[in-house]
Amino acid sequence: MPVPISVMLKPASGACNLQCRYCFYSALQPYRDTFFKGFMQPHTAHRVIDAALEFAGDSDVFFTFQGGEPLLRGLEFYQDFTSYAKRANNGRAKIVYCLQTNGTLLNAQWCRFFKEHDFLVGVSLDGTRQQNADRVYPDGRESFDDVLRGIECLRQFDVAFNILAVLTRKTARSVRESYRYFKESGFRYFQYITGLAPFGSSRSENSLFMEPADYAYFLDKAFRLYYNDLTRGNAVSVRQFDNFVRLAAGHYAEQCGMNGFCSRQFVVESDGSVYPCDFYCTDDWLLGNIQTASFQKLAESQKARAFLNASRTLPSRCNGCAYLAVCRGCGCRRVRDDVDYCSAYRSFFEAHGAQLQQLAQIFFRHS
Repeated sequence: MPVPISVMLKPASGACNLQCRYCFYSALQPYRDTFFKGFMQPHTAHRVIDAALEFAGDSDVFFTFQGGEPLLRGLEFYQDFTSYAKRANNGRAKIVYCLQTNGTLLNAQWCRFFKEHDFLVGVSLDGTRQQNADRVYPDGRESFDDVLRGIECLRQFDVAFNILAVLTRKTARSVRESYRYFKESGFRYFQYITGLAPFGSSRSENSLFMEPADYAYFLDKAFRLYYNDLTRGNAVSVRQFDNFVRLAAGHYAEQCGMNGFCSRQFVVESDGSVYPCDFYCTDDWLLGNIQTASFQKLAESQKARAFLNASRTLPSRCNGCAYLAVCRGCGCRRVRDDVDYCSAYRSFFEAHGAQLQQLAQIFFRHS
């Protein structure tokens, strides 16, 4: 039976024109024999499209482009990709395009193309100029002004976009500044994701990444702002909190990792190598290559099944927890592998559980 498929592509592999201090993807280098796998060639992209359409049938196909910085692959690649996908699909499936970028390379040509092909664009921005200080060029120059120019270009062409901010100790403790900055800038859709320390490292080795107390501070302060805006008719979308409301209403979260288990997805590197998750693009979790295997075969492989099954094993302390229905085991498996945020989640749900239930009743009263 055809089912929707989510495929993340790395057209520029791990290449990037920035050198962000917390980049989780560049931190995977020790876990791959070859980190940079070159630029994706059209024949590889065509094979990905054919395999995804074969898997989905007449269901939905989600293509997300990430990196590294995916715009480094050049506009011609994406023009060829969308053109080939349209011909190969022949109207059977609904194809959805998303792209995550650092925003520095956006210009009129890119934005015109995104508008024409209905792309949803995510732009990485951590907040104010001071809060964005970890997002720098290799020579140390800040990227803030270039990102804002890119965002303005998206607006000029009416491209749908949202903001993605990475939480570090500094940005978690100053979340009120970033939240207000995003609102004052007219951003209505944004999400905060936890910065991930490299595999095997400790918080004592790197003060950049959050401790549980930092995350607890973020959850409390950011939700208060979110709740106040919602109840005063000035709503913004903060993805994590939107999904907590969904969970409180008894629905599944739409964000991967918030349901207590990993969802099936495929990450395709530029050479066709396929992995089960963006956070685990390592040699240990290489499922195979799309050039020689179908997505169906890769999904049914022992390694893919093992990856999904491992995410369903929650800590024993979750048994009987009053907040399990909304916490789902402290979120994403990769975050759980990094740090124990149980105390942060517990304090958040103790303080704001009633408000989540209130919002759930308001927004899902007829479901």
